[in-house]
Amino acid sequence: MAQDDLQPLGSHRCLLGESPLWHPIEQALYAVDIPGRQVLRWRAGADTPEAWPQDAEPGCIAAREAGGLLVARRDGLWALDTSSGAQRLVSPPPYDPARLRFNDGKVDPAGRFWVGGISDAREPEAALYRFGDGGFTAEVPGLTTANGLAWSPDGRRMHWSDTKAHRIYVADFDAATGQLASPRVFAEFAPRTAGQAYGGRPDGAAMDAEGCYWVAMFEGGCLLRLSPSGEVLRRVELPAACPTMPAFGGADLRTLFVTTARDKRPAEELARQPLAGAVLQLRVDVPGVPTTLTQA
Repeated sequence: MAQDDLQPLGSHRCLLGESPLWHPIEQALYAVDIPGRQVLRWRAGADTPEAWPQDAEPGCIAAREAGGLLVARRDGLWALDTSSGAQRLVSPPPYDPARLRFNDGKVDPAGRFWVGGISDAREPEAALYRFGDGGFTAEVPGLTTANGLAWSPDGRRMHWSDTKAHRIYVADFDAATGQLASPRVFAEFAPRTAGQAYGGRPDGAAMDAEGCYWVAMFEGGCLLRLSPSGEVLRRVELPAACPTMPAFGGADLRTLFVTTARDKRPAEELARQPLAGAVLQLRVDVPGVPTTLTQA
């Protein structure tokens, strides 16, 4: 697919856009700007999004069955009433917020909210957490940058990545209990090496209805569509070096939205890439797996 088929979603530019979320009831797109400390919502036809300022960096969001959103911030998990703007603390963070924050997160097929952490020191001290019974359980420890959460269409496999390690994992998943089994490497990418072209590292991801895993390659300027066995089936070049996460949306779930980053990027790169920081959108042939609302 050529870059001409990609369009920005309006004129807004995030510093570090993340966690795009298609709300199946509102038929609207949400996302966060992490250093901008905002939760954003694009309604149909809007050039710029509505914004809810946050007192700490929001890593990801989830749509609630009860209405509004859950917002995983550095300082804990918060409920956001998108009608009134009211926010309340649901749970404190399961880590030292002076060293870590929440990062990527998704809702599993049974409605549980899973959230990964990221280490400010880029050390393997973060984890992938499952939220339940009012608190967090570290299900996958020893990560540096937890990303790439997605479940297979039948709900029997769960994927995640450690971006710094350039590695995506998969495990068998029990939707009834939320337990993982037999974790293994799903795909691995070459780290940056002097004198060689760099293909990027795996960031956020989304699953399509055929069980293929779409992953944003940060600093690789592309999306990859991986088969259920981890083989690269397709590469979509993007007009921004740092895509962060794709999400399927639109009435038919065949619009792929992609958040991107411009924060801390070189000035010469931004001059060549005016769409850095935009939410990009493109049409695809295979629809995505529908968004699950969380019961939390």
